[in-house]
Amino acid sequence: MNTVVKLEKENSELREKLAKRDAQVESLKEQIRLFLHRKFSPSSEKASPDQVGLFNEAESIAEEAAFEQEADTTIVKSHERTRKPRISIPEELPREDIIHDLSEEDKVCPHDGAELELIGSDDLEQLDIIPAQIKVIRHRRLKYACPCCEEHVKTAARSTKLPIEKSIASPGLLAYVAVQKYCDALPLYRQSDMFKRIGIHLDRTNLANWMVKVGDLVQPFIDRLQEHLQQQTLLHLDETTLQVLDEPGKTAQSKSYLWLMASFGDRPALLYRYSASRSQETPNTLLSNQTAAIMVDGYEGYQPACEKYNITRIGCWAHARRKFVEAQKVQPKGKIGKADVAINEIKKLYAIEAATKHDPPDKRYRIRQEKAKPILENLKRWLDKSLLTIPPETAVGKALSYLSNQWARLAAYIDDGSYPIDNNAAERSIRPFTIGRKNWLFAKSQAGARASANIYSLVETAKANGLNPYNYLRYVFETLPNLNSTDMDDLLPWNIKHSDL
Repeated sequence: MNTVVKLEKENSELREKLAKRDAQVESLKEQIRLFLHRKFSPSSEKASPDQVGLFNEAESIAEEAAFEQEADTTIVKSHERTRKPRISIPEELPREDIIHDLSEEDKVCPHDGAELELIGSDDLEQLDIIPAQIKVIRHRRLKYACPCCEEHVKTAARSTKLPIEKSIASPGLLAYVAVQKYCDALPLYRQSDMFKRIGIHLDRTNLANWMVKVGDLVQPFIDRLQEHLQQQTLLHLDETTLQVLDEPGKTAQSKSYLWLMASFGDRPALLYRYSASRSQETPNTLLSNQTAAIMVDGYEGYQPACEKYNITRIGCWAHARRKFVEAQKVQPKGKIGKADVAINEIKKLYAIEAATKHDPPDKRYRIRQEKAKPILENLKRWLDKSLLTIPPETAVGKALSYLSNQWARLAAYIDDGSYPIDNNAAERSIRPFTIGRKNWLFAKSQAGARASANIYSLVETAKANGLNPYNYLRYVFETLPNLNSTDMDDLLPWNIKHSDL
């Protein structure tokens, strides 16, 4: 009898080991499929019509009966040939006319010999461009001397301060270089080559030093921008990696971070902050007790600040959906699974948001309670049931675990009509930095990283408020050196008249 029990125990242990090994093998297979998909397939997260159409195969999703009745169908429109829109030329651009006239002989009617009268013209407009032009601004401080004693000499003082004293860089040149790098992702060494083509030799090191100095120059205004953001009730936060070569106590290969704090209301403002780490110290510094809610991803470094300042934390549905999209990519081709079910339900939540995006917060709140809340409740029941049957090591298991762990934060958006459903606005705002990072790769020093963060704050805040980044930066660089610390509000984009730029 003992032998039988012993054999049964051994069999049970072997079956358990085999089950774990099978799960590990399947997890590795999924990782390989996901790697191949990331390397060779489009990166878009949009579901193909064929994939969504699989919901029509009821026999394939019998276990998902709770969602089958409400599954979406996709209608693929027949191909329609469309004309490309004609390129329009703005009316405010200056015009230069090239007149094409008839010869004097052709200005006579061949029938009766009468002289032809001008009745109009047949016009063709073409866009022309003049490459960047360089000019020199010369500050001449006039000097006066006494003609009698020839000892008293007096020189006029400059009426305004310069952004960088004793430098050849004017506010316009500084703004031009900054926009080229931080708005158009053009590295400084390429800019140096471009200047050489028009006969100006500006070394890359000089350009870098100028950016560091103007980054320091705007620091008082950046501090005011942070104060403005800390007064907002809803903020978006995100972070991405940054490599800084010269950091005390760290190797050149270590990761540093660029953090973003933004508000996207009537007066949008974006603040970028360099930090040597991804620790909770940065959110603790950026946030304040005046903040009511923040929209962030699942990173737990934000939680201590939320507890410290009693801030409501809202989860990002785009992040949750993204994990199911990855799980969908590694499932067998042509098959339907739990990832498809989750994506389909999240799609319904986004459809509600799209239909109410122009509604006031009170109306959006009522519609969310009426339409989105039942979807969330149904999704939660399905989630709890699925967690019992799906191994957590698989891609869909990881997606389910993330959804479960973040559920309270993800569902919190329906509690207030002003809360967003995702953090996509912040991700779009941090993308210019990630695009630039691919070109210039790293920051040389901590001072350079801080300067880059400050200038990105100015550029992206200007863009969010509909201002031309070059005009705005030039205005800031001209005005800031002559402002008192109490007048920083004059530089906020919504306080500037367009006529001043």
